[in-house]
Amino acid sequence: MADKNYQKENEIPREKEANREPMTDRQGHPVTDNQNLRTIGDRGPATMENYHFLEKMSHFDREEVPERVVHARGTGAFGYFETYGRVGEEPVEKYTRAKVFSGEGKRTPLMVRYSTVAGAKDSPETERDPRGFAVKMYTEDGNWDLVGNNLKIFFIRDAMKFPDMIHAFKVDPASNVPDPTKMFDFVSRSPEAIHMITFLFSPWGIPATYRHMQGSGVNTYKWVNDEGEAVLVKYHWEPKQGIRNLTQEEANDIQSQTVAHATEDLYLAIERGEYPEWELFVQIMEDGYHEELDFDPLDDTKLWPEDKFPWLPVGKMVLNENPTDFHAQIEQAAFGTGVLVDGMDFSDDKMLIGRTFSYSDTQRYRVGANYLQVPVNAPKTRVRTNQHRGQLDHRDPGEMGDDPSINYEPSMRGGLEEAEERGKPHRPTYNAEALRKPIDRPNNYGQAGETYRNFEDWERDELIKNLSDVLAQSDERIQEAMVHHFTQADEDYGRRVKEGIEAKVKEMENMKESGPPGREAGEKSKYGSAGTATEQQAAKDAVDKGHEADPY
Repeated sequence: MADKNYQKENEIPREKEANREPMTDRQGHPVTDNQNLRTIGDRGPATMENYHFLEKMSHFDREEVPERVVHARGTGAFGYFETYGRVGEEPVEKYTRAKVFSGEGKRTPLMVRYSTVAGAKDSPETERDPRGFAVKMYTEDGNWDLVGNNLKIFFIRDAMKFPDMIHAFKVDPASNVPDPTKMFDFVSRSPEAIHMITFLFSPWGIPATYRHMQGSGVNTYKWVNDEGEAVLVKYHWEPKQGIRNLTQEEANDIQSQTVAHATEDLYLAIERGEYPEWELFVQIMEDGYHEELDFDPLDDTKLWPEDKFPWLPVGKMVLNENPTDFHAQIEQAAFGTGVLVDGMDFSDDKMLIGRTFSYSDTQRYRVGANYLQVPVNAPKTRVRTNQHRGQLDHRDPGEMGDDPSINYEPSMRGGLEEAEERGKPHRPTYNAEALRKPIDRPNNYGQAGETYRNFEDWERDELIKNLSDVLAQSDERIQEAMVHHFTQADEDYGRRVKEGIEAKVKEMENMKESGPPGREAGEKSKYGSAGTATEQQAAKDAVDKGHEADPY
């Protein structure tokens, strides 16, 4: 055996090693040598019939699935949801027939994936970025996915703009260097984003950990009761551990030590038995236009005022189990906003409709056509479907009923039949023309100003500093547009950002005059940005501070 040679060469007594099971390949064949290629003589050349090597290497070449376009960096855990059996002080059945909420004390197993949005798979978890908050519940009626973020609103209200938004927020496509000024170029022409930008550039844009952040469904959904009556509903997760956010300086310090602090924090907390908990609240609104509001209730850039639509508790989530195989259980986890159970329905939220297509579509590309057969994505209930075949189809043949030759419906010979409806269907009616048109109550600035005024002093100071530092390195046209937007939200807000930009520009000019060439200059490439001035200086410092070495 190769291990004997390895032991002889390295003089490591096997008696000191742990007991190990004999290795096999994926065909179940014993692997007697996992250290050496088969060669002609001990110096080679290698032979082509190296089956174990060829299988080992070819599988290694295919170990990774395509990275998520958004929410690539993330982690997750398992636990349960425990329902209160009521919504506030009322029976939950008044509003929804979804079984996951009925029966006080009933527990439903679940898994959660937390993430950043724009960064790559191994990007720092200290980035200023919304955090994904995706929950998959394995209910008695099949899977329910509640897919949202930590922040309760979003940048845009129409899914048509989503690809452009993400392009603007990611790295420069020419230089592959991060450039936050691209974000403001997009936002300067998308004023509905000002509310979200106000949250994002405050300390709320960098949650301290995944355990200490809120969660939200962001979009508006519907609850449907036995009579087919529907109400609009928004979901909110509140951490029982409390909420903690970071300033930019604090985040920079943490990032200098690790890029995975939030993943490690969640994993170690669960290992210690400090199981994080979140309470689930809903806001309920009658479905309709609501003329009394100065915004459209389906606009996901807006918050529903709590004094009019109070938060009502419906249950709690506890995470008490870590993954044992990160790739299989977390990386391959697939979520979709269209994964609803009976008693839930879609609202006419334009972003929700776009996400419902995009989320499931990206999983079919990323994981494969049979991504729902991956154990972490499969429901705990019995599956009976005629959807079959495709790459890596390993379904139970019993899913197609008693006669596997009947893979269609309807049939008089056998196979599957349609399920009976549990309650009256919800049938909304419409009387409007099909068109392409924005909503008639955008109110892009009202809640942004209100959020600014509701911040604590230190939060406003941090917001102004963060905005000023980035906008000072942006095109003057973008600066003027952003100051205009902030001023529309709140006069003090706009004034302070304008003054902050001017002060930062002056500071950059002074440093350019007195410092090394290029410091804070912010050079431009032929096609666009090569990073902010601070990032460019870091690249120069790497050269200037690098220690020379002789070749060997």
